Amino acid sequence: MNLIRKLMMCCFTFLITLNSWYIKAELITAEQLVQAAKLRLEAEITYDGRYLSIDYPMGDVPEHLGVCTDVVIRSYRQLGIDLQQLVHEDMRENFEQYPKIWGLKRPDSNIDHRRVPNLEVFLQRYGKQLPIADSADDYKPGDLVSWRLPGNLPHIGIVSDEKSDISDNYLIIHNIGAGPKEDDILFEFPISGHFRFFPELKVSSQ
Repeated sequence: MNLIRKLMMCCFTFLITLNSWYIKAELITAEQLVQAAKLRLEAEITYDGRYLSIDYPMGDVPEHLGVCTDVVIRSYRQLGIDLQQLVHEDMRENFEQYPKIWGLKRPDSNIDHRRVPNLEVFLQRYGKQLPIADSADDYKPGDLVSWRLPGNLPHIGIVSDEKSDISDNYLIIHNIGAGPKEDDILFEFPISGHFRFFPELKVSSQ
């Protein structure tokens, strides 16, 4: 009987350990997100934010087009996370929580996830909202930062793991109009949001 109990405990411990390893293996890390974002730097992108009808889920505008949000969306998608679907599903259930800037009366999966104010709300709700700090040390690789450019235009980017030779600040991977770039712009404009979003991948058990 004692032998059977010991065997059962060993099996139970093994399963718990295996399950813990499996879950940890499926968590997105800052390093993975940064590497995915760096792949965007290789793309030739024409800045184009016009409204386009796209597939759902996993829809995307033509690969040669994009704006700042598309750097973020495509970086997460490289890791299996579909912000289009996540944002749309949350807006469908909680539409009143999102900005009423564009006169919409219902969610629109073609464009909602490509708008910075919507991403800011989503990240506040499901990511980790961090203080908007004056110290560059508070901004870590993989963090998401949003700004308001002149004219109150929203902008968003991903903090890189590369540092500027001039300021020693981490560079930002973003698209401000000339395609995806890695620039020293952390404090170039007023910061409106600072987030971390490392979701768990949903993998089929089959």
